[in-house]
Amino acid sequence: MPYTNKIITRLNSFFIEIGALSYFTGRFFKELFKRPFEFKEIMRQAYNMGNQSLLLVGITGFIIGLVLTLQTRPTLMEFGAVSWMPSMVGISIVREIGPIITALVCAGKIGSGIGAELGSMRVTEQIDAMEVSGTNPFKYLVVTRVLAITLMLPLLVIIGDAVALYGSYLVENVKGDVSFHLYFSQVFESLEFGDIIPATIKTFFFGLAIGLVGCFKGYYCEKGTVGVGVAANSAVVFTSLLLFIIDFIAVFVTDIFYDI
Repeated sequence: MPYTNKIITRLNSFFIEIGALSYFTGRFFKELFKRPFEFKEIMRQAYNMGNQSLLLVGITGFIIGLVLTLQTRPTLMEFGAVSWMPSMVGISIVREIGPIITALVCAGKIGSGIGAELGSMRVTEQIDAMEVSGTNPFKYLVVTRVLAITLMLPLLVIIGDAVALYGSYLVENVKGDVSFHLYFSQVFESLEFGDIIPATIKTFFFGLAIGLVGCFKGYYCEKGTVGVGVAANSAVVFTSLLLFIIDFIAVFVTDIFYDI
C-alpha cells in the first residue's frame, strides 16, 4: 500500500509539472507578440549559444560520420554494396542522426546552462528585483532565450550534418579511394526535398523544447542554491525525453505524408 501511494504521488507530481509547463508555454506565446521586442538581447543570446556550442557540435558530428562509416562499411562490402555508402550515410545523417544528436548535445550544453543561469537569478532574487522595478523579466529572460535557441538550432544542425558527411568522406577516401566530387555527388543525388524539409522543420521544434524546458526549470527554481543544480540536471533529463517524443511524432507524421 505505501508503494502504491508513492507511485500515485509521483504521477500527481508529474502531471502537475506537465500542466505548469503547458501554462508556461502558453504564457511564452502570449508574451512573444507583446512590445517591447528585445531584438538586441535575442541576437546576443543567439550569438552566445551558437558560439559556445559550435565546436562541440562540430566534433560530435565529425566523430559520428567517422564511426557510422567505419561500422557500416564492412557489412556493405559483404553484400557488394559498398558503392551505396555515400547515399546511405547521407540519408541517415540528414534525416535522423544529425538532427537528434545535435539536439541532444545542445540540450546538455544550452538547456542546462539556461536552467542554471535562470535558477541562480531566481535564488539570488534578481528576478524578483526585476519584477519590483517594473520590468518584465519573463519577456527579457525567457522569450529572448527561447527564440534564440529556436533560431540557432537549425543552423547548428546544418553545420553538424556537413561536418559529419565530411568525416564520412574522409573514411571513404582512405578506404576506397573515393574522390570528394564523386562522394558528395552521390550524397546529393540520393537526397530529396522530402528528406531535407521535414528534418529541418523538426529542428525548430527541438529548439523550442530545449528553450522552454530550460527556462521553465530555471525560472521556477526552488530550494536555494541546491535547487540550481537540480534545475540544470532536470532540464537536461526532461528535455531529452521530450526530444525523443517530438522526433517520434515528426517521423510518424512524415511517414503518413509519404504514404499519401
